[in-house]
Amino acid sequence: MTRSPVTVVTGGSRGIGAAACLRLAADGHHVAVGYRSDATAAEAVAASVRATGRRSVAVQVDTTDETAVAGLFETAAAELGVVTGLVNNAGVSGPVGPLADADAAGIRQALDVNVVGYLLCARQAIRVMTPSGGGSIVNISSAAATLGSPGEYVHYAAAKAAVDALTIGLSKETAAAGIRVNCVAPGVIRTEFHLDPERPDKLASTVPMGRAGLPDEIAGAVSWLLSDDASYATGAILRVAGGR
Repeated sequence: MTRSPVTVVTGGSRGIGAAACLRLAADGHHVAVGYRSDATAAEAVAASVRATGRRSVAVQVDTTDETAVAGLFETAAAELGVVTGLVNNAGVSGPVGPLADADAAGIRQALDVNVVGYLLCARQAIRVMTPSGGGSIVNISSAAATLGSPGEYVHYAAAKAAVDALTIGLSKETAAAGIRVNCVAPGVIRTEFHLDPERPDKLASTVPMGRAGLPDEIAGAVSWLLSDDASYATGAILRVAGGR
């Protein structure tokens, strides 16, 4: 009997992360919901996963803390079984506006969470997956990595470009161990990520498809990359941005 996959999702309490948790549960995954601060929201996502008949645990984690990251994977394994997947999703935008006006501490935090956090989580996933025969990592990047986000947050765009680079490099480094590493690059998506809740509508005219995307539309791409249907895909950066 084939075991159900066990996937860790960071930033799983809201937005794209929450949508990914629910889609993965529907597609047969047991899910560890990693969250930073909103325990109520994370527990609600975990409860929704359990309602599908899958197992789930919510785990508080600071992804920039290597000890906390190790604890996340240890809890996931203890509660759900051998970890086979990681969705690297936890992120922050940092200061919004021109770089000349940006706060240095905010820039550092954005790079720490969006780059170092991804590296630490990927590192732990590789350490866990290698002895168990492999697995799959999906990093959440952004269309900003190639658009640059001028006037908004070029530091965030730079961080996401780093995510694209680590995806490509790590996919080559871990292929022989049976670990696939891919990336989804969303465009403008309707989530709480935006400090201005009207931003998705304001930017809709810049999207060839004429609208902002939905978290579920990103979750579908994430689930495919984690699935056996994507068994020959590694190092891919899948842009889901409405043509932007």
